[in-house]
Amino acid sequence: MAFDNDMGDFTTDAILLRKIEYGDHDLIITFLTRDKGKICVMAKNAKKSVRRFSGAMDLFSVNHIQCAFPKKNKEAMINLCQTVLENGFSHIRYDVVNTAYASYWTEIVTQWLEDGKAQPDIFELLYTALEMVDDGFIPTEVISLLFQIRFMRLSGFSPGLDQCDTCHTNIEDVDSARLWFDFKAGRVVCPQCKGRIIPVQEPAGPFGAGFRGCWVSKGTLKQLSWINTVEMARAGRIKFSPAAIQEGETLLESFIPFHIGRHFNSLKFLHKMRSEI
Repeated sequence: MAFDNDMGDFTTDAILLRKIEYGDHDLIITFLTRDKGKICVMAKNAKKSVRRFSGAMDLFSVNHIQCAFPKKNKEAMINLCQTVLENGFSHIRYDVVNTAYASYWTEIVTQWLEDGKAQPDIFELLYTALEMVDDGFIPTEVISLLFQIRFMRLSGFSPGLDQCDTCHTNIEDVDSARLWFDFKAGRVVCPQCKGRIIPVQEPAGPFGAGFRGCWVSKGTLKQLSWINTVEMARAGRIKFSPAAIQEGETLLESFIPFHIGRHFNSLKFLHKMRSEI
């Protein structure tokens, strides 16, 4: 459904990432849009405007939105004028574990992306991941591995998982069942090379001294590498063992916060939910 455009208005598809109450009736909304990247908008009277915003202000919902740039005060926020709900993803919001995973993904997007910079590939990745969770055909933990490793590639900090970064030996030819993944360098190192590397004393980072990496099996590395390149529709065909899922979660859920340089509250909540299952 299209909106009537006035001068300075724009319309686009958008995923609702975050909302904050502002005053008695307004909301500040963070969207990931298809055309304009991440934007923050002011939804005036959103709490009581049934006609304009009914059903469209839920987290993770996909809407077609109409916005207007401020005409007088250019420093003011963009105004959200109207929304049309396209997909509410109700199966996510009514499941606490699915909500925890989706909250983690949206916090990654919110914290990493610059405002106003179009990222259509990341929009499509998040949309597809939410759609896959809502459909329920693939385990959410596998979708999370898929989302995280593809987000890293699209964001330009994807680690190489096919060979030792030091001696360049293909992981298939490494004479060990496990390899070391270095969070700081974002690289895989075979046990022989890791033993020859002399640790450099560095100040403790945001995650403390000694939080440098983890051991990962060759099988898990191969599976992660495969889902990073295969078509999204085929990614669900690969079967991850519980051990591979745990290893993949440890690697990705440690490396991404380490690389971005901040803790995610949503990830703490996700870990709590998983520990209670």
